[in-house]
Amino acid sequence: MRRPAVRLGAAVAVLGLVVTGLGAGPAAAHQRDGGYSAEIRRASYGVPHITAANFASLGFGVGYVQAEDNLCVIADTAVTVNGERSRWFGASGPTDANVRSDLFYRKVAQDRTVERMLEGRRDGVHSPTDEIRDLVRGFAAGYNSYLRKTGVARLTDPACRGRGWVRPLTELDVWRTTWASMVRAGSAAMLDGIVAAAPPGATGPAAVQDAPGAAAVVAAAEGSTGGIGSNAYGLGETATANRGGMVLANPHFPWDGADRFYRMHLKVPGRYDVEGASLIGDPIVEIGHNGKVAWSHTVSTARRYVWHQLALVPGNPTSYYLDGKPRKMTTRTVTVQVPGPDGRPVPVSRVFHDTHYGPVVVVPGSFDWTTSTAYAITDINAGNNRAFDGWLQMGRASTVREMTRVLDRYQFLPWVNVIAADARGEALYADHSVIPRVTDALAAACIPAAFRAMYANSGQAVLDGSRSACALGSDRDAAVPGIFGPANLPVRFRTDYVTNSNDSYWLANPKAPLEGYPRIIGDEGTPRSLRTRLGLDQVQQRLAGTDGLPGRGFTADRLWRTVFGNRVYGGELLRDDLVQLCTARPSAAASDGTTVDLRAACTALRRWDLHADLGSRGVHLFTEFALAGGLRFADAFSAADPVNTPRRLASTDPRVLTALADAVRRLNGIALDARLGDVQTEPRGERRIPIHGGRAEAGIFNMIVNNRVPGVGYPKVVHGSSFVMAVELGRNGPSGRQILTYSQSTNPNSPWYADQTELYSGKGWDTVKFTEAQIKADPNLRSYRVGEGRRH
Repeated sequence: MRRPAVRLGAAVAVLGLVVTGLGAGPAAAHQRDGGYSAEIRRASYGVPHITAANFASLGFGVGYVQAEDNLCVIADTAVTVNGERSRWFGASGPTDANVRSDLFYRKVAQDRTVERMLEGRRDGVHSPTDEIRDLVRGFAAGYNSYLRKTGVARLTDPACRGRGWVRPLTELDVWRTTWASMVRAGSAAMLDGIVAAAPPGATGPAAVQDAPGAAAVVAAAEGSTGGIGSNAYGLGETATANRGGMVLANPHFPWDGADRFYRMHLKVPGRYDVEGASLIGDPIVEIGHNGKVAWSHTVSTARRYVWHQLALVPGNPTSYYLDGKPRKMTTRTVTVQVPGPDGRPVPVSRVFHDTHYGPVVVVPGSFDWTTSTAYAITDINAGNNRAFDGWLQMGRASTVREMTRVLDRYQFLPWVNVIAADARGEALYADHSVIPRVTDALAAACIPAAFRAMYANSGQAVLDGSRSACALGSDRDAAVPGIFGPANLPVRFRTDYVTNSNDSYWLANPKAPLEGYPRIIGDEGTPRSLRTRLGLDQVQQRLAGTDGLPGRGFTADRLWRTVFGNRVYGGELLRDDLVQLCTARPSAAASDGTTVDLRAACTALRRWDLHADLGSRGVHLFTEFALAGGLRFADAFSAADPVNTPRRLASTDPRVLTALADAVRRLNGIALDARLGDVQTEPRGERRIPIHGGRAEAGIFNMIVNNRVPGVGYPKVVHGSSFVMAVELGRNGPSGRQILTYSQSTNPNSPWYADQTELYSGKGWDTVKFTEAQIKADPNLRSYRVGEGRRH
């Protein structure tokens, strides 16, 4: 295995610095506690192990190293959450995506949404604790220290070197970034519809009735956030070779931008010690492990917002009735500066309308604002200021039972499940995320007849907003009003296994289905995705010893080989039937009516090895066939056998061969039997790194999503497997394997820009490094100290 280069220039102590100038703000308060000091130990692939005496200094270390590796990403995110994208990155007109984003986030700023969330009792539920405030304060100071030391003009990343939009961070920038992440599946998903909302008769830019992003959210059958998802296993004592717990973390997140993960190990001796990953710009580990428990997250199917149908006062479309009495909407005018044709700023203004439920939203054709009716949403995460405290306490848990008590107290997870296991050999699945309290009784009494089918099909609840009896109410055990309390949320403890691959909670373990929960949380007794079915099949085969690997039960090696085995479940089920069909009918009409010769396609599929490895030939053809709608089944789904049904190709359905013909046409100029590694790649400078894995639609567990370029192939990964961790827990502490598929740094001049991507290409791994012995055994270990305010 090639050893990565090490950037020695980073190993410099920063002495006697004091935060000054723009962005210092609250971060300057570090002087009251004697300053910041953190030890950084960079291991192979640039992964930092950060140790500090307190949380302020720990945050400083995190901010410093994240700035070293990904400063441009953090700076770009700060531009977004402060509503300044149009100013710095331009806009094509008053309805440009940058303008819509700026209007949304400037309203959040003018409403002081985030500032108000920092007020109240500092108990981690009503507002963040002092430990977390110190962590955030230190993060901003650490980022600023690196930026000041280096200077904007001397940054090595060309993405932001010398750019005016790079500035010091404030603590508020960090909190605003966190808020944006919390509302990703709510307000942020409906951003276009919030910005587009204008009463009937309004004219000009303020009345734009175009909400493409919101329309896509409404059309989605599930509650996932823009296709982002994950796989995870929690393995108990009867599923592992060492009788301790194991966890697979396999989130499928974007390979570029603000939602990239960052590997790190954080330690405040005696108070916190966790290895894993966070999203860039966050100062706490969000997926990872300590010495006794490990966990991952997968995107939950639950909805994060509810609709309220408003009955408007006749002649006054900005007033609505509540219990027969009129209420006036509140308004706020927001203005952003957009570069005009001559380069001079042009103001674009928008009038936003809010109700006591939340903002008014327009989705043309689905949720229109008429003279009699309007719609508002309640985003249940808009007040979620509990996340960092929740993850901090998760990292302190020693068993999954203790972790569940943390979930119950803080109820902080914005849109994800928890899959976990502990050293005692107990596994946990829980969807204890923040979910609007739409009980079966409330749904039956308050969802108008016109919207009942929508609720049954997708979990989107439209409540009668004219009656206070149709408000969300409160569970007695809930952390805050309006959400389900823990007693009404799915949870399962097992000594064998639990899994999730973004279907609902129902089949976390098929031996003990979770049932009887409100539809807004997820569906039950319905077909599972091919990825979910493959995930379950892989575990069942491993425990039965029928997967071709030695023995029974999981080790880190067997788990790694399972994840990157790159089976294509759709092909395993249907390829032979498809080949038989196209052999008998060697031509078919494409969807545009043209006749396509299928003989070469049929030969490629016959020779395909049913995997998505670099050397697999024809898998891209099968994937295009799946994306064209070709995976149609002849047999019915059976809730009594949900992992194995349906499984037979609907050979008599003409749409099957039409999909294959469409796939052939889409691949014009690309060899149908090409090696996957030759057509699916990831650019790193002048290099094109071959990438294995593929689309969930084809039934691939190791998900990689990319866009086809006609005549070329798939030259850039959009999202998919990102931070992958297979960790074993036992008497001797944690061990295992991990990787960040797209590498630690976004800077093309960093030694850690491509090393893990090359490692992923070869199905390699980095080892878990949690104990002192594991860390010190790394041959590339380099140490340095960072800090401010005193010599250290």
